[in-house]
Amino acid sequence: MIVIIDYGMGNLRSVSKALEALGASVRVSSNPVEVAKADKLILPGVGAFPAAMQELSSRGLIGPITSAITRGVPYLGICLGLQLLFERSEEGEASSGLGVLRGVVKRFRAKTSPLASRPSPLKIPHMGWNQIYSNQQKQKTCPLLEGIPDGSFVYFVHSYYPEPADRSVVILETDYGVRFASMVWRENLYATQFHPEKSQTLGLQLLRNFISL
Repeated sequence: MIVIIDYGMGNLRSVSKALEALGASVRVSSNPVEVAKADKLILPGVGAFPAAMQELSSRGLIGPITSAITRGVPYLGICLGLQLLFERSEEGEASSGLGVLRGVVKRFRAKTSPLASRPSPLKIPHMGWNQIYSNQQKQKTCPLLEGIPDGSFVYFVHSYYPEPADRSVVILETDYGVRFASMVWRENLYATQFHPEKSQTLGLQLLRNFISL
């Protein structure tokens, strides 16, 4: 059973519908006991980092999530579900995260896009289709990227991005004024800054790979 963690934020239904369409057994739950017993976990999310941490704490979900990751339960974080893995975020007053990964979540600065035909500030949030670039060797061994070519376009909606202290966890990067980590991977821990459920065929392939773990 794949449990999609419900903490009152994010497009849970679109994620669950995508998984169900692929034949997965899915439950959306905010029950800490169900989260603790899940075969696989997905933490999606769209919204503010501080509010998300407050919701996870008030629902008693922080312990079950971190314990499951430590035990080796496959975990997929999506967008805010990636950012919450880190130690802190610039959003709010230096908000503390789950601390599963070392590093900080930073806000995009209004830099000029190097791809623009004439200088223009980058729009924030970063919204729409953009490319993912891999560490070629790691891509070959990551089970979630099977069937997903380097340079593929996927869908983003975010104003903040992760900056891992340990660069070895970064498997995909994307350019948007800066080159940021758009996917991280460490053993059973997978997380994307982009939205697989909104990324059409390639996004469904990533979710299919997660189901097959």
